[in-house]
Amino acid sequence: MAGRIVALAGGVGGAKLAHGLQLALPDPRALAVIVNTGDDFELYGLHISPDLDTVMYTLSDLANPETGWGIRDETFATLHMIAQYGEEPWFQLGDRDFATHILRTAAMRAGTPLSEITGQMARNLDIVADLIPMTDDRVATLIDTPDGRLDFQEYFVARHHADAVHGIILDGIESATPTPAALRAIAEAKAIVFCPSNPFVSIGPILALAGLRAALDDAAAPVVVVSPIVGGEALKGPAATMMQGLGHEVSALGVARIYAGLADGVVIDSVDRELSDAIEALGMRVLITDTIMRNTNDREQLARETLAFAQSLKTT
Repeated sequence: MAGRIVALAGGVGGAKLAHGLQLALPDPRALAVIVNTGDDFELYGLHISPDLDTVMYTLSDLANPETGWGIRDETFATLHMIAQYGEEPWFQLGDRDFATHILRTAAMRAGTPLSEITGQMARNLDIVADLIPMTDDRVATLIDTPDGRLDFQEYFVARHHADAVHGIILDGIESATPTPAALRAIAEAKAIVFCPSNPFVSIGPILALAGLRAALDDAAAPVVVVSPIVGGEALKGPAATMMQGLGHEVSALGVARIYAGLADGVVIDSVDRELSDAIEALGMRVLITDTIMRNTNDREQLARETLAFAQSLKTT
């Protein structure tokens, strides 16, 4: 489909704006969401794709509104039974959530690519947008901390992302390739939106894939970044502490510097309006608006403003 809206996403913030884009588009089939899989891991013998599932549940209106992840009105009888056997459940998987992981794992073991499985699951949940894993290959995000190198989920969930971050390793990224659907969507895009996701562990793995950055550089569509940092803080997750630990200024300007040379525009919150001139000095246009998505209406409004901003970049 020509003239697509392409979103790069991971985490709760990314899922929220992807949902807003789905609501804002007259035909949501025009939306393609390329999702980070660097945080995928195995637990209880099952392949877990946290970012994919967060986006999928959000687009299908199944997500838990209180947490932004998982499924609303979920039950946890399986985890309770696991605990009864003496295991300590450190990663919250609900009973319905387990069904996703069981079916995904069975299909992958039968040789079906993750992208094909994801597409089928999304269709079964009545999602008409394209939900695209960044790669069908294994990539694992590892975090270097003062206590050594940790698997991402150990750092993020088990240790509550409290460790200082000294470095990020993307194990397997050298041999991984983007899914053909991701490259095709970028080539067909009329606007590309980097959702307010962590620049290092959500968007970073996508951009690190061989050929993906080149596809973005070659794309005719404008690239717009929505800052995940508001007022010097991350709205959710470890983006701020990661920026600090890796030597970046913790601000919307710091985010803009990370994407300088790639993005045409940056969307920042009204509280950060004083950073506008400094961001534009980097060669990017700025949209100042309310970027905090408190409810569904906020998601759709931010999406509409971001798309209009992208369109204005195309005509300048």
